[in-house]
Amino acid sequence: MDELLKILNRNALETPENIAKMLNVPVSEVKNRIAEYERSGIIRGYQAILNEDQLELDRVTAVIEVKVTPEREGGFNRVSMRISRFPEVQSVYLMSGAYDLLLFVSGKDLKEVALFVSEKLATLDGVLSTSTHFMLKTYKQHGVLMEKETEDERLQVSP
Repeated sequence: MDELLKILNRNALETPENIAKMLNVPVSEVKNRIAEYERSGIIRGYQAILNEDQLELDRVTAVIEVKVTPEREGGFNRVSMRISRFPEVQSVYLMSGAYDLLLFVSGKDLKEVALFVSEKLATLDGVLSTSTHFMLKTYKQHGVLMEKETEDERLQVSP
């Protein structure tokens, strides 16, 4: 991956001026490359990583494994795109293993997510089965620890 993209991936708020210094290139080149990455769709957006546990949101997140029947000439793409359009669905990944798709879904409570699975997801043509897991606590997300490192609180043993 391009060093510029690595820098933006670590900190999307890094200024073009700082990036130019880090890469030893002109600021105009950094701005042009960022603009080209945005135009071409390589950069799809910028997002803050939030510790939602501290926000006390009335939301739950579920990880849902989905087994589907691939469609002729569309494979997994058509059913994946249909699933991706639901507002409850945050992310969709094609996976290897026992299940074909991995979904991250959010709702206001367990019941809302359960209704999404039973009434919207499971009823789609091509969906054979699902397995739902509710996320209880986030320790690390996108490479960022959600809690600060704590000092070792054990008492020191002295001779």
